[in-house]
Amino acid sequence: MNAHWMKVFIGAFFEVFWVIGLKHANEFWGWTGTILSIIVSFYLIVLAGRKLPVGTVYAVFVGMGTAGTVLSEIMFFGEPLKLEKILLILLLLAGVLGLKLLTKEEQEGADS
Repeated sequence: MNAHWMKVFIGAFFEVFWVIGLKHANEFWGWTGTILSIIVSFYLIVLAGRKLPVGTVYAVFVGMGTAGTVLSEIMFFGEPLKLEKILLILLLLAGVLGLKLLTKEEQEGADS
């Protein structure tokens, strides 16, 4: 995996923090962490979008952030675990993985 995709994955990791922070932050340090997570997340996505196809970057970013947020809510905040949610997250991640793999093939073909 190249450094640009790593930026997307790290940005998605921080996206989970700021999305959860928007719901659960209720004091200074919670809001500070949420704001810092927003800045880091979007900064990394902007950097990745300069070198990778923006549509694919955004789809991967949002898909991973959504899956991470739902799983975090289940694991840490008592959200009910439903089979339907897990199956839909797996479907979402399969689509995101497919987009990433397809983009990699297109880039390799373009370099030839």
